[in-house]
Parts: sequence; C-alpha cells; structure tokens
Amino acid sequence: MSAAESGAAIRDALANDLTIDIVTTGARSGLARRIEIWFTTISGQIVIGGTASAGATDGGHTPRDWLANLRAEPRFWFCLKESVQAELTAEAHEVRDLARRRAYFMAPETRWYRDNSPSTEVLIAEGPLVEVRFTGDYAWLND
Repeated sequence: MSAAESGAAIRDALANDLTIDIVTTGARSGLARRIEIWFTTISGQIVIGGTASAGATDGGHTPRDWLANLRAEPRFWFCLKESVQAELTAEAHEVRDLARRRAYFMAPETRWYRDNSPSTEVLIAEGPLVEVRFTGDYAWLND
C-alpha cells in the first residue's frame, strides 16, 4: 500500500470505525496498559468517552484506569484495528468545560452513552471524555 493509499485508509477508518485499542502508561506502575475502547468523531474532532456509571453496581461513578493514566501521561498510542491496522501516536486532552462536554454528549454520535447513563446531566457532569490530537508523524490527521 502506498503512503497516499495508507493515509486515505487511515482517514476512512477515523471517519467510520468505532473500536480501537489505546496503549497508555500506567499512572502508578509506569507500565504500558492496552485496552479496547470506543471512539467517535464529532464535527471533525475525535473523542474517547464513556458512561458515568460503567462498572458500578450501585449506579454510582466508577473511576476509569484509562482516564487516570491519561491524566498522568497524556501521550498514548491510538491503535486502529477494524478496517485498517495502524498504531498512531496521540495526545489526550480531558474535556472539563461543561459547555463543551454538553455539546459532545448531546451530539447524535454519542446517543449510546446517553441511553446507558443514569441521566444526561450525570453523563455530562461525570462521564469520562477526552479529545484526541495526533502527534509526530500523524499530526497531519488533525487538519
């Protein structure tokens, strides 16, 4: 596959795929941690999010290791694995501004999160949410 074909395949995957692996650095251990997670593209911005209550048995919030890892070390690997195989260097930026969180979590692309959260307001206040910016050789994907 040529560089142009590879670039087109990566752009297509970012526009259409949903499941990736991310490789973060453990906040406490410093070891590489790989997990499968969903991502979505909203108005051209790639985001990784989750429900406020994932893993909680009492309906409350359960902290996410992946988010703790990205808070401690925002650089990570964004690993495409559905329509194309590629490991992209990236950096996560946690979305804390409530207006931006509301815009992302109210977008049609994030309906599943709204449907699987205790309430929309809880999701907006507590759901994990990061914006992804590609770095290094993959910074061109941000354009």
